[in-house]
Amino acid sequence: MTEKINGGNIIINTSTIKILDVTDPATNAQFAGHLASDDFFSIEKFPTATLDILSVKEISNNTYHLEGNLTIKDITHLVGFDAKVENSRNEIKLSGKLIIDRTKYDIRFRSGNFFTDLGDTLIYNDFDLDFTITAEAVLSEQSKN
Repeated sequence: MTEKINGGNIIINTSTIKILDVTDPATNAQFAGHLASDDFFSIEKFPTATLDILSVKEISNNTYHLEGNLTIKDITHLVGFDAKVENSRNEIKLSGKLIIDRTKYDIRFRSGNFFTDLGDTLIYNDFDLDFTITAEAVLSEQSKN
């Protein structure tokens, strides 16, 4: 198995977005419903988002800088981020954080860029997408010999 990342395509199921900083179950469910609505991710119209990795540059032994096209709500922008890679015999894990400006993807609800006098109802434009992706090699009978 190669120990280098050189590209890839990641499909994100937008219905699996989880709110981790709201612990009250009723409030969490309310926020999750709102994130699914047209104010945010419009998950009925756009059930997936994608990241097509276009380039990978090694920064250190297990850290890489990746660039690619992120598509949310059928709107695509080039993004870049650092990721760590861990290898084992038949598995590779890629983890990192991607900071996304939601307004670039027509998610404008309570954005200070588009609305005034929001006071404490303003919602930040950037959100963090923390991720860990695990890929497992499937060895054919021929490669096992």
